[in-house]
Amino acid sequence: MLLASLNPATVAAGADIGDAVRIDGAVLSRSDLVGAATSVAERIGGARQVAVLATPTAATVLAVTGCLIAGVPFVPVPADVGVAERAHILTDSGAQAWLGESPADLGGLPHVPVRLHARSWHRYAEPAPSSTAMVMYTSGTTGLPKGVPISRRAIAAQIDALVQAWQWTPDDTLVHGLPLFHVHGLILGLLGSLRVGNRFVHTGKPTPAGYAAAGGSLYFGVPTVWSRVVADAGAATALASARLLVSGSAPLPVPVFTQLTELTGRPPVERYGSTESLITLSTRADGERRPGWVGLPLNGVQTRLVHEDGSIAPHDGETIGSLHLKAPTVFEGYLNRPDATAEAFDADGWYRTGDAAVIGGDDMHRIVGRESVDLIKSGGFRVGAGEVETVLLGHPGVEEVAVVGLPDTDLGQRIVAFVVGDANPEDLITFVAEQLSVHKRPREVRLVESLPRNAMGKVVKKELMK
Repeated sequence: MLLASLNPATVAAGADIGDAVRIDGAVLSRSDLVGAATSVAERIGGARQVAVLATPTAATVLAVTGCLIAGVPFVPVPADVGVAERAHILTDSGAQAWLGESPADLGGLPHVPVRLHARSWHRYAEPAPSSTAMVMYTSGTTGLPKGVPISRRAIAAQIDALVQAWQWTPDDTLVHGLPLFHVHGLILGLLGSLRVGNRFVHTGKPTPAGYAAAGGSLYFGVPTVWSRVVADAGAATALASARLLVSGSAPLPVPVFTQLTELTGRPPVERYGSTESLITLSTRADGERRPGWVGLPLNGVQTRLVHEDGSIAPHDGETIGSLHLKAPTVFEGYLNRPDATAEAFDADGWYRTGDAAVIGGDDMHRIVGRESVDLIKSGGFRVGAGEVETVLLGHPGVEEVAVVGLPDTDLGQRIVAFVVGDANPEDLITFVAEQLSVHKRPREVRLVESLPRNAMGKVVKKELMK
């Protein structure tokens, strides 16, 4: 059963938790979740697909859970998505109704509200593992978002692999304040908790104070969250009693890793994944946590590095290659996009992640970044933007930084650093040249007030390259 902790027979036999889920001021027991979500399932049974406005509310939790009980695929829609993008998601997915919370503009679809206090104890047969649980849309940085069907089998395999890697148990209390329309917050956070059977606390906004007050043993955050936590020493030290601090969705700056370790005594766990593959690499609860590295392949995951000419790159900790992988969590293809699907896989079924990486002799992985924006080809050299960013973040005058390659008639691409902070640009260029090979220094440093970010805190480098 995908949501193992919500097995009606087990809950009825007394395996209940009065505060299984805490979100937006609501507290739901396992019995509440089973009864109210089954009531939702009865109202949508037979639907082909529904849209869920993925606000962090009890209604969203019950909408998602009800869909999984009924076997109706759902489409988590960001609450702040633009009108044109939302219309594309609804049309492309074929959603037939809004379930739970709804936007002001329904886009021509009917609305099915979630009744928080309704209860049903009807028993549903478990849908086939191969069936689609949800269709999650990618961020669409290079065009309109693409729909990624995610199967029930992939979700179960994902959570079970992380249970092993993170020593995740029903005794944990998992805390995060992340969106419920991405893998990190929805699949790992909410569905992971409903499968494992641990308590789940959503803090609303992921503030340092909210994290400190939650009393969790397992915390999820993106780098922006952890940067704010280490800036609040009181909140950071309050997390010292936690068992595991997990960072993902973007690279964690090494200085933040170091500060978080010093303040909490807990070196953070880093992991890597995508909407298409879910999480495939992670450092382990009982293993080495190396700053700047995202760890080892999870159970069932195979990886390889590929040169531009198609040859296999060595695992020497230095050579950059295109990261390809196979895993039980990898999707089978984009919705309605056979062209994009064909581009995503090679002839042998390896998924081309689009990320550049380095693999060490010990199988530890380091992500250099997106091949399209983070792998800079300058003067005949291949330079990873992340390596330059890490060095710049070590300068006391740099608060945030993003490094990109901009077109250059002489070099092909010139390395340009966008810096938030108070430092002399020429000093920063010299600083990098002293720390790294001279060809890796920025040719230009631009001081900016802020960096463009998406809802998950990732820097949108495409905006800097315009």
